[in-house]
Amino acid sequence: MWLTIATPPIKSLEQLDKAMSSGVPDGLRARYACQTDGEFRVIAVWQSKEHADRFFREVLGPVLARVLGPEPAGAPSVTGMEVLREFIPANAG
Repeated sequence: MWLTIATPPIKSLEQLDKAMSSGVPDGLRARYACQTDGEFRVIAVWQSKEHADRFFREVLGPVLARVLGPEPAGAPSVTGMEVLREFIPANAG
């Protein structure tokens, strides 16, 4: 499993909703949107690093261009890391 934390160049919740509504990327297990210090963060859990890399390389650019225009203000900052353990509570739905 692979986890990414991205800071997209999005300035409003409406833009974030539009970007996130573009379908479920191949290999995505879970995705969470947060906001801290006035910036959005998107935390995603992927089946593999390859799935995440393909999404950021092939899918994200066109999605941001559609939502923000052909020249968005900045590219997303992305941190990726391997998931070493997954802990899911026994009573999780």
